[in-house]
Amino acid sequence: MATITFKGTPCQTSGELPGVGSAAPDFRLVDGELQDHRLGDYSGRTLLLNIVPSLDTGVCAASAKRFDEIAQAHPAVTFATVSADLPFAQQRFCGAEGVGNVVMLSTMRGQAFGRDYGVRIEQGPMEGLCARAVVIIDGSGQVAYTQLVPEIAQEPDYDDVQRALAS
Repeated sequence: MATITFKGTPCQTSGELPGVGSAAPDFRLVDGELQDHRLGDYSGRTLLLNIVPSLDTGVCAASAKRFDEIAQAHPAVTFATVSADLPFAQQRFCGAEGVGNVVMLSTMRGQAFGRDYGVRIEQGPMEGLCARAVVIIDGSGQVAYTQLVPEIAQEPDYDDVQRALAS
């Protein structure tokens, strides 16, 4: 378990992020067309997972928009924002915010995702949602980078992520 905070109050996650160099856990996530996506769908491409609790919060929305901007400079990388929001809500968000460079994926059918990636919040007001994290998976399915944001109300360290993408 990892300890993060929500507005300063400590809470635990279901585990730890997968280790750099380890095989990324498979997942089942749903896109805006209600189609399932699995890790193997991205084989041969670098995949960046921007994991957020819900796009219906200012910090999550800001993170999704920032990664949408960063994605423009990395056409060889698939950027995906993963949240508990229903695919319909994700589509509305993208339309309203002009987000179009990232894939939106919902945990709607993939409840195991949070546990398998060690980001399921286990107690407190955000229990059951995913903690804020970034995971980069290389084209062979190996974890190349991880970042668990220690305070849910803060955005990721984008500079660190961009350094990882450049290496």
